[in-house]
Amino acid sequence: MFTGFLIAVAVAITITLGFAAYNYFYVKRLAPGTREMQEIAGAIQEGARAFISHEYKIIAMAALAIAVVLGVVIEWYVGVTFLLGTFMSALAGYVGMKIATIANVRVSNQARESKSLGKTLKVAFRGGSVMGLCVAGFGLLGMLLVYVFFGKIGRQIEPESMTVVANYLGISYIPFTMSITGYSLGCSVVALFNRVGGGIYTKAADMGADLVGKTEAHIPEDDPRNPATIADNVGDNVGDVAGLGSDLLESYIGAIISCVVLACYTYFINAHSSNPISDELLSRLLLFPILFSAIGLIACVIGIGYVLFRPQSDKPHRELNISLWSSALLIIIGGCALSWFYFRGLDVSAIDFHVGPLSPWLSALTGIAAGMLIGFFAEFYTSYDFKDTQKLARASQSGTALTITNGLALGMKSCFFPVVILACAVLASNALAGIYGVAMAAIGMLSFLAATVSVDTYGPIADNAGGISEMSRLDPVVRRITDKLDSVGNTTAAIGKGFAIGSAALASLSLLVSYMHAQIGIDEAVHEALLNIISTQVLAGAFIGSALPFLFSSLLIDAVAVSAGKMVQEVRRQFKEKPGILSGDDKPDYTTCIKISAVGALKEMKLPVVIAVAVPVVAGFVFGAQFVGGLLIGSTLSAVMLALFTANSGGAWDNAKKYIEFGGVEGSGKGSEAHDAAVIGDTVGDPLKDTVGPSLDILIKIMATVSLIAVSIYSRFNLMNLFN
Repeated sequence: MFTGFLIAVAVAITITLGFAAYNYFYVKRLAPGTREMQEIAGAIQEGARAFISHEYKIIAMAALAIAVVLGVVIEWYVGVTFLLGTFMSALAGYVGMKIATIANVRVSNQARESKSLGKTLKVAFRGGSVMGLCVAGFGLLGMLLVYVFFGKIGRQIEPESMTVVANYLGISYIPFTMSITGYSLGCSVVALFNRVGGGIYTKAADMGADLVGKTEAHIPEDDPRNPATIADNVGDNVGDVAGLGSDLLESYIGAIISCVVLACYTYFINAHSSNPISDELLSRLLLFPILFSAIGLIACVIGIGYVLFRPQSDKPHRELNISLWSSALLIIIGGCALSWFYFRGLDVSAIDFHVGPLSPWLSALTGIAAGMLIGFFAEFYTSYDFKDTQKLARASQSGTALTITNGLALGMKSCFFPVVILACAVLASNALAGIYGVAMAAIGMLSFLAATVSVDTYGPIADNAGGISEMSRLDPVVRRITDKLDSVGNTTAAIGKGFAIGSAALASLSLLVSYMHAQIGIDEAVHEALLNIISTQVLAGAFIGSALPFLFSSLLIDAVAVSAGKMVQEVRRQFKEKPGILSGDDKPDYTTCIKISAVGALKEMKLPVVIAVAVPVVAGFVFGAQFVGGLLIGSTLSAVMLALFTANSGGAWDNAKKYIEFGGVEGSGKGSEAHDAAVIGDTVGDPLKDTVGPSLDILIKIMATVSLIAVSIYSRFNLMNLFN
């Protein structure tokens, strides 16, 4: 039976990646447009390829070093699974970036040739679907390989292997939990580099282009006379495409491994209790997360395919929502059938399934519902179809100060209801299926990951298409089509960020509980998976953990500001030394601006990356596991609030600007004082929504994953033990 289920997962992965390949080559075969369009697209492709290649060289060196340490200190197979996770995440990010740079010019050309919003939408969404399908497909493929080679062939998944072993250093762990945690850590490292490095790159270029081009020279967005324009378009691909995909892939894998780790340690801890988990139930608990995820893959293939192959529509927002909702509905139906037939007839009381065989499905359902609701509130607070963003746009008529003030208030207000939803999801899923249910809620929220990432990736593709249209001086109707797609993309991006934040919170909570269960198996003095918040060690850790996201965010904003400052100086220099650029007689130097963004991103991301990885490890070796538990609690709570605030305020500033540009504020438009104030607001929001917010998701997940691996070491070796 076990082998048969693994084959079923392999079939789902094959279908998903096959559909991704079909969409990739379909888009690639489309006409790329005029010679000028192809030259501009080629510059964007070259810039993105150069940055990602250089970044991946750094990742490869860091990954090899980490793999050697894991292999020597723990076991060889942990280093191998870590490298596998690194490879799968890097591959998904690279393919997504590649298709985005291919699709952008074809979207622009489709708008040029057809003048049809519906046809252009399909090209953009088909390009985005490649990234979505690859993220989910490659992520689950790596998990399947770990299950096959280390679980099945290596017999780590057998009941007799579900015991704590000690290596030559005396470090204790359950082998299979360490294998899959190593895989998750590999995904996390790539996500950290892509999100932080890509976020710094894209916003440095974007801010530099806006501050000089729009507010000083008063030239349109993506005007070919602006030297920073190509760098801005490159940044959309390396930050909003590769970074986003790696981020959500990490959440996806983190949620799955938290289920598996909980099942393993619960089986081990309860082995000699009055109500142990049976071997058959253990086997099913280990397989259920990847089977449920496989159903999600097929559901997303159908949901994406339904939108791509149905008659075209001129309502892009509705089409994208159809993809999400149809995928979610199919997962709900398929997950219910799986849960009922999979656990029916088994005694599930040992794992706290309070509603029988449907308990894990109902828990996943709470996650799906929470994800949808968080997405709705992200849209409510950031879309110019709703009053808050419209009010923010009208505030721009009173100047920049009120634009900034109202945007800050909106972002703070937007935190409350999503957090209430997350709290309700945690309480409900725990009541249904214990802490395993909380992990299933995270899996439920991410089960239609392929559709979510497809919708989100569509945004930067449409944005790039608009830039190419502007720089190629195409018919204004082409830019209106791409602007309409882009404005919908801003909203879908905000929804995607909401999903990323919500899933990161649930995944981090699940990993934290897995971390506490791991302590029971490792440390004989620990008898319950509990953290006493009024314990001095836990409370001290929580205080420091709460401050850590603010330090992390400040470093990112400083990094963007430093690079953006250099970009501003370069653009001003070119305008001053070559006045013919603004008159159209001279061609700007795009290459120098691309190098400024790339060098700045690679240089400035080092310290934030080190902090995310090193702080929980150093804290563990100094203060021990309880302190790190408090550190994880504090950082998770603080980062969730900060991520929601930055994502929604930044998204609202961006769409308030677009609302003015589309004539939503009477008496104001492009070039007006209100528009200038809105541009400044958008510029302030750029590093918040596209660098800080997304990177905070990575921070809490990688800290939890690193802690889960390292707890087996610093539970035994830490300074506090020496003094006690």
